[in-house]
Amino acid sequence: MKETLIASPKDIFLHLLVIITLYFSAGSFMALIFQYINIGFPDAVSPDGYYGSQSSYSTIRWSIASLIVIFPIYLFTSRFLNKSYEITPDKRNLRIRKWLIYFTLFIAALIIIGDLVTLIFNFLDGELTTRFLLKVTTVFFVAGSAFWYYFYDLRKYKTE
Repeated sequence: MKETLIASPKDIFLHLLVIITLYFSAGSFMALIFQYINIGFPDAVSPDGYYGSQSSYSTIRWSIASLIVIFPIYLFTSRFLNKSYEITPDKRNLRIRKWLIYFTLFIAALIIIGDLVTLIFNFLDGELTTRFLLKVTTVFFVAGSAFWYYFYDLRKYKTE
């Protein structure tokens, strides 16, 4: 029977930090792209006019500020954890790591499924616009990237 490595509070903190910063970075990136799509392809029937564009600019500023702070924390923490895996490969088997990765895969899969259902629904309804297709593509790209990265990581370092 193989001895299991017990997660220290530091391990739990770092793994939670990396996943939470991933989620916030992905959300901020999608919000940023959505607002650029809203500005580039305005909704012709929206009564918001000037106020709608001001809201978009505010969201853009918030998204950029969030990405400037949060995404580097994600990168730094991921790099730090990967270095610790090189030193202690058994840390890849920590339960907290596996739970968070599988939870992330689950959430990403649900988002991708929902995105595809929304695409098909709008196609069948005859409501495919450039604006809508760009937003669907953005969601698919972000969720798909996270899913692919963590799925590949699990396959590459296949453990018990």
